[in-house]
Amino acid sequence: MSGASAGALTGKVALVAGATRGAGRGIAVELGAAGATVYVTGRSTRARRSEYDRPETVEDTADLVTAAGGLGIAVPTDHLVPAQVRSLVDRIDAEQGRLDVLVNDIWGGENLFQWDTPVWEHDLDNGLRLLRLAVETHAVTSHHALPLLLRHPGGLVVEVTDGTAEYNRDTYRVSFFYDLAKTSVLRMGFALGRELGPRGATAVALTPGWMRSEIMLGHFGVTEENWRDALQVEPHFCISETPFFVGRAVAALAADPEVSRWNGQSLSSGGLARVYGFTDRDGSRPDAWRYMVEVQDPGRPADAAGYR
Repeated sequence: MSGASAGALTGKVALVAGATRGAGRGIAVELGAAGATVYVTGRSTRARRSEYDRPETVEDTADLVTAAGGLGIAVPTDHLVPAQVRSLVDRIDAEQGRLDVLVNDIWGGENLFQWDTPVWEHDLDNGLRLLRLAVETHAVTSHHALPLLLRHPGGLVVEVTDGTAEYNRDTYRVSFFYDLAKTSVLRMGFALGRELGPRGATAVALTPGWMRSEIMLGHFGVTEENWRDALQVEPHFCISETPFFVGRAVAALAADPEVSRWNGQSLSSGGLARVYGFTDRDGSRPDAWRYMVEVQDPGRPADAAGYR
């Protein structure tokens, strides 16, 4: 079951910043499936790859949005360059005259963090680069895009992160720089909620669970079709979800006339699935963060029964 019915977002305009792959691509496609016009941004294009050096491109994402039923528009953008972001927003204004949904999903730090490495041993340049990519980009994008989003009441901002506020409050996440980045984005959702709420818009922080992104599938040497083969290496991967699950969460939020009830809150794909009734593409409803607290973190044997 999808997050929003076909056509529910017809006439709505969304910007998914950081939509080349992973959660951003899943979100863009599901917004398109609900009928939205979706501007998708990233640094990897058919002409030039980012330092990730991976095959996914913003043009591919735009094509998937259009194939899903919306209109996908690719705009290659480096969100660390304010002039490029300003130009992007000016283009959306000129072409659409409105912005209804802003998704800040820029990340780019996959190859920059070191697991369980204290700050004094972590590569400093990589750590600072990670913070710029994961935090500064979101601030730059919100600075330039929010005046357009506020032009019409009912706008929605989604800050995509890793972990709920409750989980990250009590859990050390990977290393100093990673922990700081993901917690900062959670706080952005809260702070933007305070600034946008009185002005007729809504902001939330949203986390997927353990996501079967292109990079994660590649890490395990599997595809979406045979992803369960990875359980031989990592049994807890049984709780994983596709990027389209969090995409359906965003589509459900965007189509909800009472979305303001979530303003400033920390949300998860699994938690919203219980509220809105959507499923992942295989019909399941994985609740990864409850699974981590009740099964994975206590060291219990992997078993997703009751969590999907």
